[in-house]
Amino acid sequence: MPFGPKISSPEDLPDDVEGFARTIVYDRLSVSARSRADLEQALAKKHVPAEVATSVLDRFEEAGLVDDEDFARSWVQSRQRSKGLSSRVLAMELRRKGIDDEISKEVLAELDPEAERQSAHLLVQRKLRSMSSLDETTKVRRLTGMLARKGYSPGVAFEVVRIELGAEAQALDSM
Repeated sequence: MPFGPKISSPEDLPDDVEGFARTIVYDRLSVSARSRADLEQALAKKHVPAEVATSVLDRFEEAGLVDDEDFARSWVQSRQRSKGLSSRVLAMELRRKGIDDEISKEVLAELDPEAERQSAHLLVQRKLRSMSSLDETTKVRRLTGMLARKGYSPGVAFEVVRIELGAEAQALDSM
């Protein structure tokens, strides 16, 4: 059974609470990398006492199996690559994952601003393919809205949309 047996109250905990906690952590980590805060939350939901949870997670950190910085780095790379999210949205996601602000700042500082801008261009290019029947104003509104939801500033959003719409118009004129 994934993530251990159903525990509805602290009285349902097995005798080997520490072993139970380790099993929960191993099960969670076998699915994907997790932040320490996420693992603490999972243990709390199973009514594992806080001191046992801290002890188990400290050992997992010492062994290198729980590392918030590595988790944050891989999360940022994955989400930027797959979703095209801006650093602002990524920072909010890391905060929700329980990653310390200092770690977030350090990891996000490694992002290349030009790569982020290229990501915005790719998002707009992809979306433009399905918008050929729309008028220019509707395209601008929808494309800038999409980029805003991904966390891009209005300045970047309008600039990228303007450039891509210009490139689309040029491509149509050359046909």
